[in-house]
Amino acid sequence: MIKAVLFDFGQTLVDSADGFRQAEKEAEVKIFKNLGIEPWPEFLSNYRRLRRDFHAHFDFSRKALWQEVYLHYKRKPDPEFLLEAERDYWKTVKFETRLFPETKAVLEQLASEYRLAMITNTQGQETSEEHRLTLFPDLESFFEVIIVAGEAGVPPKPNREPFLLCLEKLGIAPAEAIYVGDDWRIDICGAKNAGIRPVWLQHHSVSRKWPSVKTSVPIITSLVIIHLVV
Repeated sequence: MIKAVLFDFGQTLVDSADGFRQAEKEAEVKIFKNLGIEPWPEFLSNYRRLRRDFHAHFDFSRKALWQEVYLHYKRKPDPEFLLEAERDYWKTVKFETRLFPETKAVLEQLASEYRLAMITNTQGQETSEEHRLTLFPDLESFFEVIIVAGEAGVPPKPNREPFLLCLEKLGIAPAEAIYVGDDWRIDICGAKNAGIRPVWLQHHSVSRKWPSVKTSVPIITSLVIIHLVV
């Protein structure tokens, strides 16, 4: 029997896609100009290759990525410049973060039947005080437990530890929960490894190339139809 519904945050409850695209473009230009190098296409190729490597290791710290970019070009970055660039990056993302239209109504409905919790990865910043979820205090109130994985010694998803920690705090078994997330590797595989039944949200309003995988995991295109899989 399902007692709790667990959620990811980004691209599951909120849409930050436009913010990330804009922030990444601004950061690329800012770093390129600060480095004072040529040509742009070569820089962009190197930058995006390094970013893919960081993401493959579930490291989402922009500051650490940019330090690696400078190291690639044998340059020493100004720490204050990187700090300010990181602040600007997340300001852009936060400004462009919006709740999916159905989010609050769905959470209100689920909260009358199930316990709710959230497991989200850190954004790579030093503390969760700057996490985008702080933009939505009324949203936070729906959740009995919120785990920001990647902080306070808790490894980031897809490690099973943040999922198990959430279950421990709720006092329930893996079979008594489902986990709703948008990322195949981080959310779906992470939940499965913790013994939790995952639900893969491929939101219809998100422009994204979803991984082509053979799976029996339920796929939904809107939170509205989550009742079909709980």
